[in-house]
Amino acid sequence: MASSSHNPSILFKRTLSLADPSGFMLCYDSISQTSYPVINEVMHSISGSTDHNITYIAFETLNKPSFATNFIDVNEIGFAKVIDRVQSLLPSATATVRSKNLVVVDSLNHIALPHLSSFISSLISPHVTLLATYHKDLPEASTKVGFDNYPNAETLLQFMATSIFDIDPLIPSTLDSTELRESIEKFHIPRGLNRLQFKVNFTNRRRSGRSLLYELLVDTVAHTYEVFEDNTNENQEETPEMLQDLTTFNLSTSAKQKEAKDQVALPFLEAQSEFAGGTAIVYEYEKDDDYDEEDPYEDPF
Repeated sequence: MASSSHNPSILFKRTLSLADPSGFMLCYDSISQTSYPVINEVMHSISGSTDHNITYIAFETLNKPSFATNFIDVNEIGFAKVIDRVQSLLPSATATVRSKNLVVVDSLNHIALPHLSSFISSLISPHVTLLATYHKDLPEASTKVGFDNYPNAETLLQFMATSIFDIDPLIPSTLDSTELRESIEKFHIPRGLNRLQFKVNFTNRRRSGRSLLYELLVDTVAHTYEVFEDNTNENQEETPEMLQDLTTFNLSTSAKQKEAKDQVALPFLEAQSEFAGGTAIVYEYEKDDDYDEEDPYEDPF
């Protein structure tokens, strides 16, 4: 639940700039909106400081990004040697650390479920921040870990992450969410997706265990972050076209029916006018009522 004592934009900016300690920052992206602009926004936020050591672990990336200090190609050295290679590039836990160390993983989907938690925990330390991406629309391989109730990869990552960026595209006005989902399922990518402006469902977990949830509109061109407000359904009046073909009954309301509905005197309004400042029961007798004056339990007053 969002807290009014925290400014969402400031909290989001501090998380991107690594000002607030966050051991594991997780990006959820999809084919309709990649996490690449978020990664670049992190690099833009820390670009003013020169004391950052950035190690990039590539499962899908072929070329070394310009911001990376160290580049590790998993396909070249093999997954078994990745942890040893990363730890050789990072300071030890007992060393005096003056620089901030950031480890970027371009995709966690290529790590088998039995090795996922150990891979993440071996990279996180008090002086190292892990920034990793998980493609939420990529099917997960069915790998057994020996326990029937063991969580899937997405649930496990949500539990371990201290900051989550769930990235959604800004749907063009020519599409709705249903049409977009159907197009994506058919691998038909509509125009106007994967833009530099997008929506982020931002989750920030405090040390107390409390989670702060925000919906933010992120513009990586102007580097601005605002609270997302969906005004598509606000102040939208009922029209007969909206209720067409929903059922065989006539659900629309004519102007004459609306006027008659507004003129109906409701019983609770009468009670409020006659007994101002208190409550009362207003009862109107009908001819078929069986009222016994000697029975106090039938007295409506």
